[in-house]
Amino acid sequence: MEPFWLAVTNLGRDEIFIVALALYTWLVSPRGGRNLGTAFALSYLVNAALKYGLNLPRPFTNDPAAASEAARATAGGPGLPSGHSQMAATLWGGVALQLRRPWVTWAAAALVALIAGSRLVLNVHYPSDVIVGLTLGVLFALVAARVTFPQGGALRWGPPLGALIVAALMPAGAPREFAAGLGMAAGFWFVQPRFTPPTTVSGRLIVAVAGLAVVFAVYFGLGALPAGIKEVGLVRALRYALLVLVAAEGVPLLLRRWLPVGPAQATVTGERVVH
Repeated sequence: MEPFWLAVTNLGRDEIFIVALALYTWLVSPRGGRNLGTAFALSYLVNAALKYGLNLPRPFTNDPAAASEAARATAGGPGLPSGHSQMAATLWGGVALQLRRPWVTWAAAALVALIAGSRLVLNVHYPSDVIVGLTLGVLFALVAARVTFPQGGALRWGPPLGALIVAALMPAGAPREFAAGLGMAAGFWFVQPRFTPPTTVSGRLIVAVAGLAVVFAVYFGLGALPAGIKEVGLVRALRYALLVLVAAEGVPLLLRRWLPVGPAQATVTGERVVH
């Protein structure tokens, strides 16, 4: 069963989160996607701070044989809280709480449970790691659903600049998660999605395929920078901020035929998406 659980646990990879956040923002709710992305970035930062601050072991820390090599490859950094569990609960819980549709809620709960369970089955986390991760994830999912982050005026520029300054001042050798989280937070806070999602099936397919092609071209292109450059804290933060900017504002500009700009921006209210 390990191949199955490895496949499930890989649903908690960064690439899956990028796809989910991008598609949700383009096809469902621009404003909801921005709020969800900002909450996701804050959750990511809290997870990293607790992981490296507490520096607690994983089940295989003292006994590598406790988990297979393939399972250990999915586990980075200390143990508590479980990043896979927390980020999955933040993302999919946030989607469910924003949309408030029963089938979305059940699907999100099943997916989060599978991802969290895979961390235990693969023996890369203790139950306490997973429980704390899920608890924090649900809290940030509530933030994504109930908090509207400011968009205009000086508040648009201040927090992103502050996040990038912090990234620039981080000491060499600091965990990569801090710079990545600061960059995501800066990007999601700064963007102002002002487009309307496509309403036709063909439009949705075009936006999904072409948009993801652009996003991953940028993602892998920035990842191809020389290691000595891309590992610098400020550069890493800028990479993630630029990725968010391209997804939330660049793609709608390129695909404005299917993502028209206008006041009829999609928002999530009650149990349905309205335009």
